[in-house]
Amino acid sequence: MDETESRGVVYTRWGRNICPDHSQRLYSGIMAGSYYKHTGSGANQLCLPLDPQFNKTYPGHQSKSYVYGTEFQISSGNDVFYTTNSGGVVPHDREAQCAVCYTSGRLSHLMIPARLECPSGWTVEYLGFLMSQHHTYHKSEYVCVDQDPDTHPATASNLNGNLLYVVEAACGSLPCPPYVDGYEITCVVCTK
Repeated sequence: MDETESRGVVYTRWGRNICPDHSQRLYSGIMAGSYYKHTGSGANQLCLPLDPQFNKTYPGHQSKSYVYGTEFQISSGNDVFYTTNSGGVVPHDREAQCAVCYTSGRLSHLMIPARLECPSGWTVEYLGFLMSQHHTYHKSEYVCVDQDPDTHPATASNLNGNLLYVVEAACGSLPCPPYVDGYEITCVVCTK
């Protein structure tokens, strides 16, 4: 076995609970992050496993940092996920899933916003749409959510928590053209 085959890259597939056929799923879980109106806590998304292990615990809340499940906020009938999701399930108010994937023989991974192709010599892991917190709420990171998202079957209620909205281009300091005001921003996750 050469040195490249003994190495690999780990990436998170946001919005799906499976990995591409050429990748190994290390675990799957539920997307999570800070509450959309809280000014503190983390700004990044997490992929929390559905079989948590605990060490020391104290009952009740001690006013520390909290983590909440991530819920899709997709309420418009013209939203990109209404036409691309698996099984015809509308993801609005449903919790987003995730998978942490390992691809052997690769050394790097890259998410490219506003693209549907990888650079020459790179492999497409998945295509998606850029998502983040609503522009009027507290900031969160941008993530590339799979264009065919899985949702956790536990709830379909408006529980809020951490929220995901599709990112759209806003012309002005963003050059239009080539961008188009109000167009949803695509993304691709690549490995090499």
